[in-house]
Amino acid sequence: MRNPASKEVPSNEGISFSSLRRQMVENHIAARGVRDELVLDAMRRVRRELFVPERLREFAYEDAPLPIAGEQTISQPYIVAFMVEALLLTGNERVLEIGAGSGYAAAILSEIAADVYTVEQLGPLAEKAAGLLAELGYDNVHVLHGDGTKGWPEHAPYDAIVVAAGGPQVPEALKQQLKIGGRLVIPVGADPRSQELVRVTRISADEYRSEDIADVRFVPLIGEGGWATARGSGRRKARGELHSIYSHEETLVRNLADAAESFSSIEAADLKPLMDRIGSARIVLLGEATHGTSEFYRMRERITRDLIIKKEFRFVAIEADWPDAARVDHYVRHFQYPPSEWTAFARFPTWMWRNTEVHDFVSWLRKHNGTVERNERIAFHGLDLYSLYDSIRSVLNYLDEVDPDSARVARERYGCLTPWQRDPATYGHAALTSSYPTCESHVVRALTDLLAKRQAYAEHDGERFLDAEQNARLITNAERYYRIMYYGSRASWNLRDSHMFATLKNLLAFHGPGSKAIVWAHNSHVGNAEATEMAARGEHNLGQLCRKAFGAQAYLVGFGTHSGTVAAASKWDGPMEIKTVRLALPKSYEQLCHATGLARFMLGLRGRDDLCGPAGLGKERLERAIGVIYRPETERASHYFQASLPRQFDEYIWFDNTRAVAPLETAMIKGLPDTYPFGV
Repeated sequence: MRNPASKEVPSNEGISFSSLRRQMVENHIAARGVRDELVLDAMRRVRRELFVPERLREFAYEDAPLPIAGEQTISQPYIVAFMVEALLLTGNERVLEIGAGSGYAAAILSEIAADVYTVEQLGPLAEKAAGLLAELGYDNVHVLHGDGTKGWPEHAPYDAIVVAAGGPQVPEALKQQLKIGGRLVIPVGADPRSQELVRVTRISADEYRSEDIADVRFVPLIGEGGWATARGSGRRKARGELHSIYSHEETLVRNLADAAESFSSIEAADLKPLMDRIGSARIVLLGEATHGTSEFYRMRERITRDLIIKKEFRFVAIEADWPDAARVDHYVRHFQYPPSEWTAFARFPTWMWRNTEVHDFVSWLRKHNGTVERNERIAFHGLDLYSLYDSIRSVLNYLDEVDPDSARVARERYGCLTPWQRDPATYGHAALTSSYPTCESHVVRALTDLLAKRQAYAEHDGERFLDAEQNARLITNAERYYRIMYYGSRASWNLRDSHMFATLKNLLAFHGPGSKAIVWAHNSHVGNAEATEMAARGEHNLGQLCRKAFGAQAYLVGFGTHSGTVAAASKWDGPMEIKTVRLALPKSYEQLCHATGLARFMLGLRGRDDLCGPAGLGKERLERAIGVIYRPETERASHYFQASLPRQFDEYIWFDNTRAVAPLETAMIKGLPDTYPFGV
């Protein structure tokens, strides 16, 4: 065995075969799921162009079978790698190959195994392969012209046997020549034009275990233990090719890898294609597959900065409570009125927004706003409705300043909720059981009174009236939310996302007809619910409402990951933990993206019928969602749902391995100005 790859054959066309070979391994083999480094290294070393006719050498590193002598073909590179990996070689084995062809697969095997014995049924092919392999220095490969179904008993037993032709059954002679513990990989099928790739492991002298690996299409295995004649010979030019029935999935992985825009790091990512796809959209919704993954936050920041600088987006709205975000908004826009006294993002889950990733973005936003005119500063708003206590306080503080008489009336009305402000969920239970009257009429009247004086209040200070109005709306919806949450998740979920959508529309109206918004929220809020099993439960979400109201002017971006760590809790109000993300489940979008072998990529989905049709990515699959609680012990039931990715999102951003966000430690914010939003 030697490595002839260092001596490249000169090419009149100036082709760099070594470069093409590396690209083949990276894009067509590793990217499609072959992980065995011994196999990948062998594929990198063996010069496939030497095993094809000279007139076809320029096509040697395309992932397709090519014609060779005797009306035969050299197998598709991916299927060669796939079958060799299935042998589970570790080095120093004795391997038998049936169907030498041009000798290419034998050369691959010889880079790993100690000795390779290969049998070819066609004499001219066997002679030519033997001569070429000897010329290239593969002296551990031995070639025999004979009936491959009989094996090569003189050198048995073998650690591994691979058959590059399809038979009606596994030849008994080959099974007998396998060592105990050895593996035999062979295409088997009643139809000589289509087979199942099977791996047979010898357990004992007369016991074998069989596994189906893939649907494939190989030339017929001719001989005593195979097909008696070359039935189906019209298919002989399809040696070593993934069958269309199976290859659907493999082809999809390949097409996905080809369409994906890979990037080496978040900082180095070329966002121009994404910006072009976003085009003139008015709303860009940036998701996340978890509430505690650093890469999702950092990539959203990177995209947001480009949207602000290059496309003049007006504000950022996040899946957080309005009063908390208002504290940040005050900090980044340098308002003159005093900051709110509470600490932003202090309630569970604190790590969701009080982390170094958000800190870095807030710091950037403050600096950016310091370089532009006051009316061009970028705002920062919250969309959620959990902040009952802080919202009541904010409304009352506002009215105390602008209309003390109205403040007294509002205090009376909000007094209905006073006993429950710290624990509003208890209010919902009490109202449900009729042990306490509902406060609905009181909070609705408070909102109505406030809106009735909109013009007078807004003239006094439009920004502050917006804050008070939104808090009053939040209180109204929060009262109802906590009251109906005991009826089931659908009603409370729909109310919450409807509130977020109404808040977003209110913000667009406030910032002006030409204003554009960036939303940060979980995939489950950002993606179109109509494309997921949420629709079957009668649930809608922010993304669906935006799609319905704004059409193509809403651009929905989802995120995903395969493995790594995540910041999450084990139960509600529990402590934050750094948890290991389990590997993606089979038949999931995450597993499909992982199979590309790409560490990170962006993928435009809108208008990609070739990739995103019902036979491609549009076919429903499992998709993972991790919120503030992660229960890996019940992964399938707790965190997966059915979805059609291209209907759910316009863009999908993938990080194969990710890490948890870094919570913002108290010590990190001591000594900062009093206006700093996160407090201590």
